[in-house]
Amino acid sequence: QVQLVESGGGSVQAGGSLRLSCVPSGYTTRGKCMGWFRQVPGKEREGVAIIYNSGVFTSYTGSVKGRFTISQDNAKNTLYLQMNSLSPEDTAMYYCAAVSVWRGYCRLRSADFGYWGQGTTVTVSS
Repeated sequence: QVQLVESGGGSVQAGGSLRLSCVPSGYTTRGKCMGWFRQVPGKEREGVAIIYNSGVFTSYTGSVKGRFTISQDNAKNTLYLQMNSLSPEDTAMYYCAAVSVWRGYCRLRSADFGYWGQGTTVTVSS
C-alpha cells in the first residue's frame, strides 16, 4: 500500500520561506512523476509543481515560478518543495502526489495522479 506523508508546513510572514517534504512508503521516487498541489477551501485543487525522472523535467504554475523549487533526493526517497518569497496568496493546504499509472507524460493535472498525501497547511500572513 502506497502512502505519502507530507511535513514542513507552518505559519510564516510574507517574504518568508518554508520547505515541504514528502516521504513515500511503498513507492520509489526515482524516475517517477511526482508533484505538489494546493487547495484553498471552496476552490479547486491547483497544480503547483511537478518533477519527472529525478529532475530531468520540472514544471511550475506561473504564480510560483522563480519562487518555488521542486526537487527530490532519491537516496532519501523524498520529494521537496522549497518555497521562497511567500505571499498571503500562497496560503493553502499543500498536497504531495505521485503518478500511479504511467501514461507517458507528466503534467500539472491532479487527475493524472493516483496517490495523494493527507496534506500540510501553509499559512502566510501579511
